[in-house]
Amino acid sequence: MNSILIAIISLGAIGLVAAVILYVASKRFAVNEDPRIARVAEVLPQANCGGCGYPGCSGFAAACVKAGSLDGKLCPVGGQPTMDKVAAILGLEPVAAEPEMAVVRCNGTCENRPRLTQYDGVRSCAVAHATYGGETGCTFGCLGCGDCVQACQFGALRMNPETGLPEVDEERCTACGACVKACPRNIIEIRPKGRNNRRVYVRCVNKDKGAVARKACAAACIGCGKCVKTCPFEAITLKDNLAYIDPAKCKACRKCELECPQGTIVAVNFPPRKAKPQAEAEA
Repeated sequence: MNSILIAIISLGAIGLVAAVILYVASKRFAVNEDPRIARVAEVLPQANCGGCGYPGCSGFAAACVKAGSLDGKLCPVGGQPTMDKVAAILGLEPVAAEPEMAVVRCNGTCENRPRLTQYDGVRSCAVAHATYGGETGCTFGCLGCGDCVQACQFGALRMNPETGLPEVDEERCTACGACVKACPRNIIEIRPKGRNNRRVYVRCVNKDKGAVARKACAAACIGCGKCVKTCPFEAITLKDNLAYIDPAKCKACRKCELECPQGTIVAVNFPPRKAKPQAEAEA
C-alpha cells in the first residue's frame, strides 16, 4: 500500500515539475504574432495557390505586414479589390498592379504539327516528357495530356479536342501559375493581359534551327529575325533560333505580326484589320 502511495506521489511531483517547466518555456520562447496578420489573412481568398510567390495565404499575409509596403505584392486570385482591402487594414497606399493571365505559347495544332507516332503510356505530360519524345517531330511543343488542366483549380483551362492544345479562359484565369509549374515543356507563360486586354506574343518555343523547326511544325518560329528588324521599340529579341517579345517594351503596333512569314506571332483581341482599297479592288 505504501509503495503504491509513494508511486502516485512521485508521478504527481514529476508531472507538476514538467508542467512548470513547460509553462516557463512557453512564456520564455513565445512568439508574439502581429494581430494584423490574421486580419489580412481573413480578407484573402484562401486559395493557397502560391501564385503570390509565398507559401499560402497566411505566408502572404505575414509578408505584407512585415514588408511595410505593398509594392510588388499581388494576390492573383483576389486581384486589386483584395489588395485594396489589405492596404486599408495596414494603413498603406494601395499599389495598382497590372492584370496578368496564362498564355499558351504553342500553336502545334493537329493541322500544323502532324502526328508521327501514338503514345499509349500514362496520360501525363510529366511522364511522357521524361520517357518519350512526343507524338510529333517537335520535341518542344505541347504533349497534350492535360497536366495543366488538372493543376488549375479555377477551371480556367481546357483541352481543345480539335487542336489538341490547352485553351485559357480569360475570365477565370487568375495567373496563379499552377499551370506553368505543371507543364514540363514550359510552353505556358504568365504575361500581362495588356491594355484593353490586347497582347502580342510569339506562339512557339521551338529552339531548333529553321528548317528543322518548320519540318516539325508549319507554324514554328524559324528564327529568321524579320520581326526583330521591324520592331521600332526593340521589344523583340532572338536567342537560340527563337524570337521572344518583351511585354514591358511591346507597344502592340503589330508590325511584327505582319512581317512574320510563319504566322507565329499572334495578336489577341485586336479588331480586324481594315482592307486596303487596292486589295478590295483586286478582290
